[in-house]
Amino acid sequence: MYPIEPRTVILLTGLMGGLMSLVLFFLRRNFPASIRGLSEWAAAIFILFLSGVLASLRGLVHEALSIVVPNVLLFAGVYMGYLGSQRFFGMAPARPRWIAATAAVALVAFWFTLVDPNYRVRLMLVTLPLGLLFALHAFLVFRRAPPRFSSWLALTVLLCAAVIQVLRFVTVWATPGDTGVFDPSSPQPIYLAAYAVVMLLFAISVVLMATDRLRTEFEHLAAHDSLTDAFTRRHMNEACQQELERSSRQGHVMSLLLMDLDHFKSINDTYGHQGGDRVLVEFVSRIKALLRRPDQLGRFGGEEFVLLLPETPLDVALIVAERIRAMADQSGTTPHCTVSIGVTTNRLDNDTLDTLLARADTALYRAKERGRNRVETA
Repeated sequence: MYPIEPRTVILLTGLMGGLMSLVLFFLRRNFPASIRGLSEWAAAIFILFLSGVLASLRGLVHEALSIVVPNVLLFAGVYMGYLGSQRFFGMAPARPRWIAATAAVALVAFWFTLVDPNYRVRLMLVTLPLGLLFALHAFLVFRRAPPRFSSWLALTVLLCAAVIQVLRFVTVWATPGDTGVFDPSSPQPIYLAAYAVVMLLFAISVVLMATDRLRTEFEHLAAHDSLTDAFTRRHMNEACQQELERSSRQGHVMSLLLMDLDHFKSINDTYGHQGGDRVLVEFVSRIKALLRRPDQLGRFGGEEFVLLLPETPLDVALIVAERIRAMADQSGTTPHCTVSIGVTTNRLDNDTLDTLLARADTALYRAKERGRNRVETA
């Protein structure tokens, strides 16, 4: 059985990384623009693929192409991955300092390869910034990523990459000065092979993180109105049913507010649908500022909204409703719009969601009949 040479491992892993870069590239084309960082991740893995291919040619081509360029591409690719994560998590990257760091790595690789060849010094001066960059990247994922398998995989991979750089830096002192990076008597080939596998796992982890983000966005779109970001009618029906069952089991009181903007058709006729949309968005935004964390606001359709107040008795719900009515009436935005509100609470004698909504609708209709811009109960 023939042993696999380190350059073969690096070359094959680099080729797999190149395939992963293509996967990320096509993901970027098919994912929504709101998921950022995919282009940088694809570029990072492709740059690392080029670095691995060129590094595997060491001893076969000129050292400028097989040592200097791969070291520069290695650092640039690792930074590009960090840049992709910054953009993925909505951060503004500080490019100038990292461009300067890449230039410094290029100078070190050039000087200690072609001008004053020194394997030890070159290795130490290249592994230090690489280890720092991997550590910063791991810290970014730890601070920003949600606790999911994809983010834990990315964090583990980045920490392993940082540890590999530290080990390379420490063990270089025990390596003879004339030892090559592919010398089987040196531990460096082991580190390089492990590092190549780590970078492949990083490619897999970022694909998983992007997929998790896409699923989260789809779930948000399914549960939220696209204009106002209030919950959809379907979500509110489910939430109200769940809260009604929980209140029935535990003997709690919940309140439901059905709200309808007054004379909304005239607003659309006068200011156009864009003006009406501004009113809806502003109305929802102002209401959310008044609510507690458990409260849920949904859009039932058009200018009609429903507000679920868990564990809230009628007297407290009336206070909330009056605050909402006053807020809408006193709003200084143009066009001006008032709101009529119907308030009801659950009854513990086998109340259903349909009867609860029917009472709230009756109260809302009464508020409309009595002049609008008022709160009624049923």
